[in-house]
Amino acid sequence: MSAPILLPLHPRHLPEALALQAQAYPAFLVEPEAAFASRLGVAAPFNLAAERDGVLIAYLLAHGWTRESPPPVGAVLDPVTAGDTLYLHDLAVSAAARGTGIGRTLVEAAFRNAAAAGLARAELIAVEGAADYWRGLGFEAGTPPPRLAAKVAHYGPAARWMWRAL
Repeated sequence: MSAPILLPLHPRHLPEALALQAQAYPAFLVEPEAAFASRLGVAAPFNLAAERDGVLIAYLLAHGWTRESPPPVGAVLDPVTAGDTLYLHDLAVSAAARGTGIGRTLVEAAFRNAAAAGLARAELIAVEGAADYWRGLGFEAGTPPPRLAAKVAHYGPAARWMWRAL
C-alpha cells in the first residue's frame, strides 16, 4: 500500500466524495450533489483530496467566506464568492484511513494555503461531537452571537461554533 497523495479536490472526485460524505455524516448534514459541487469551484486551493492508490480516502471542503456567517447546509455557493476567513465546511475520512492523521494533514495544508492567500482566521461548525478533534487543531469554541446561533442550531444539538487564528 502506498502513502497518501494530497491534491486539489476536483470534480472527478465528486462521486467518491459524496459516498464518503454519506458514510461520515448523518443524513440531515449530507449536502445535495449541486451544493457539494458548487463548493469545488469556490476558492479551490483550499479544497483538498487525499488519495491512496488512486482511491479517495479523505477530503476537505474549505473556502473563503465572510467572518461569522457560514453558509447554510445545502446552499449552492456562487463561484465568485470570496471572504476574509477560511471556512472549513466539511472534512471526511474513510473508515480505512481513520487514525492515520490524514485529516490533520489536509487541514494543515489548507491553513498554509489560506495564510499564503492572506487569510488570517479560520472558522467552522463542529458537528456530531467533533469539537475535541478541532480543539486539537487549535480551534476555540464559545457562545456564538445571537445572529449566528440560529445557523449553528441547524447543524444539530451537539454543534459548536469554533475559530482560530492562522
